[in-house]
Amino acid sequence: MSDTIDSIQAQGAAQMELAIDHLKKELTKIRTGKASTGLLDGLLVDYYGSNTPLSQVANVGIADARTITIQPWEKSMLSKIEQSIFAANMGITPMNDGEIIRLSIPPLTEERRRDLAKQAKNMGEEAKVALRHARHKVIDFIKKSIKDGFPEDMGKRKEAEVDKLLHHHSEAVDHLIASKEKDIMTV
Repeated sequence: MSDTIDSIQAQGAAQMELAIDHLKKELTKIRTGKASTGLLDGLLVDYYGSNTPLSQVANVGIADARTITIQPWEKSMLSKIEQSIFAANMGITPMNDGEIIRLSIPPLTEERRRDLAKQAKNMGEEAKVALRHARHKVIDFIKKSIKDGFPEDMGKRKEAEVDKLLHHHSEAVDHLIASKEKDIMTV
């Protein structure tokens, strides 16, 4: 029975790690006023009838602190990439010179910075909810095991380990959010 609890505990830890990884990916999509290829990570382009990630049809790079460059491997893809950028409603207008697409990242207003910081906090709260959900599943399993004959003192020890794991991951979320807020609010 102890092995089963350990495996459930490991699954809970894995779910917590997934929540942290998901938060990191989502935070890269928040614009900070600086050019970052992460803004285009989720962008799909119509490539001969199938939705394909932008990185598989073009070379994406950073020209300077406020400019992202997109150089498609086929010139016929320029208009389709532009359409995808417009469809994504990123608030950035692509500039096409026939060879390369440039995205100029406009500076953020103070109000927009506060909105983005609030958005980052909300993402952090969603991640914490996912962490608590994973903890809840493990704790419920431990309590059920105690009722089925697992020693109560060992069960309490396992619960303490899960709580410690939750605390560790919650601190990681707080650190990620604080870092992103600082990044957003820095002019």
